[in-house]
Amino acid sequence: MENIVTFLNSVLWSTPVIYIVLVVGLLFSFLTRFLQLRHLKEMIKLMFQGKSSEAGVSSFQALSIALSGRVGTGNIAGVATAIAFGGPGAIFWMWFMAFIGASTAFIESTLAQIYKVKHNGQYRGGPAYYIEKGIGSKWFAVVFAGAAIIAMAILMPGVQSNSIASGMNNAFGLPPYITGLAVILLLGFIIFGGVKRIANAAQVIVPVMALGYILLSIIIVIMNISELPNVIALIFKSAFNLEATFGGLMGMAIAWGVKRGIYSNEAGQGTGAHPAAAAEVSHPVKQGLVQAFSVYIDTLLVCSATAFMILFTGMYNTESPDGKMIVNNIPGVEVGPGFTQAAIDSQLPGFGSGFVAIALFFFAFTTIMAYYYIAETNVTYLLGSKNNKLISFALKLVLLAATFYGSIKTANLAWALGDVGLGVMVWLNMIAIIILTKPAVKALKDYESQKKQGLDPVFRPKSLGIKNADFWENDYKEQTDSAKKSSIS
Repeated sequence: MENIVTFLNSVLWSTPVIYIVLVVGLLFSFLTRFLQLRHLKEMIKLMFQGKSSEAGVSSFQALSIALSGRVGTGNIAGVATAIAFGGPGAIFWMWFMAFIGASTAFIESTLAQIYKVKHNGQYRGGPAYYIEKGIGSKWFAVVFAGAAIIAMAILMPGVQSNSIASGMNNAFGLPPYITGLAVILLLGFIIFGGVKRIANAAQVIVPVMALGYILLSIIIVIMNISELPNVIALIFKSAFNLEATFGGLMGMAIAWGVKRGIYSNEAGQGTGAHPAAAAEVSHPVKQGLVQAFSVYIDTLLVCSATAFMILFTGMYNTESPDGKMIVNNIPGVEVGPGFTQAAIDSQLPGFGSGFVAIALFFFAFTTIMAYYYIAETNVTYLLGSKNNKLISFALKLVLLAATFYGSIKTANLAWALGDVGLGVMVWLNMIAIIILTKPAVKALKDYESQKKQGLDPVFRPKSLGIKNADFWENDYKEQTDSAKKSSIS
């Protein structure tokens, strides 16, 4: 079993695949004329516009759910791993991946809005929906939905809860089963409350956890402000093989920076597209732009916070491909959260392990919340109009069981299996969004055209030649017509 899983991962996450994702991001950047730069101001403005409705959530709530999934253990452990095996230059390539990944996130999130549906009074959408409606391939969509359910509900929750339990045990001596019980009780309370409760929890937890983490990194940077020119120079020189200490590591810096960038910001995986479809907006591009900005928040802010704490304090090790230590500043410290803990403890003695444990709790907990939402959306897709209350209840129990199991067991195989599930999702989603680039670009041009006319853009797919966008042709039209009649009366 392990050999099969290892082989599948070697194919799904091979170096050529990583570079294909990079090239696709560049392609989308050119096709959208680098919207991630042109519409930066618009992205920020749109985040705080729009309100939730009975059927959907606000743009900010959808952003928060997406960030719940994007901001996870990878923002702490993943950054440390990139530095350990790619050197400080890997951080530059993570930034670069975030820049081009924003265009990929825009494409998939805009498509999720174009092809979303209204199911049992709630908006649903994501790769399975736009694969069926946009490409017209039911089997393709079913395979994606199946891979998403297995990865999100069974394989990945335990990996996140294992990180929480390990952190709490190391910092406070809490037995893993106690932590596991606490996590599933809190998680159960939230997910049994439905999408609205998930959105309400995310919009509070995500900003608080991210801001607290970034604030601490700023404090540590200020405490070592004299190192600022050296650290910035080190990152850029190492990225382009201009730093003697890390000479010959440029290839590893690119590989690890791009790989960890993809794992962290999730652009192209299709995960962020699910909550994007739930937003109440008048035009798909509005939420596409908001979701593009979520990539910046994840990588340019949260990942950078980890990187700066580690690099400004020098609390890291870097290993060459042949196993020799290039930098060995903290001998014996395992690659992962230990780098960040050492960095914080070096400036605020005794504070590091506890703070990182709490940060891991919030980062990983909200990620499991997002996993449930994604899994539930794909179950809804598979069941269609059928009553899915019993299946939904069973899904919640399965996810809670996987979460508790992961907290008390080492999940090496689960990590590998989870990577297989995510790898399949990435492959299927990347193929889909490449095929469906045209409708997303058409929607962007339509949005920009209406903005130039001074209008608040409204989406009319038929006039753009976009087929099967049934929600916008039927449900949304009925809503707007009803609203007009109400205002007249």
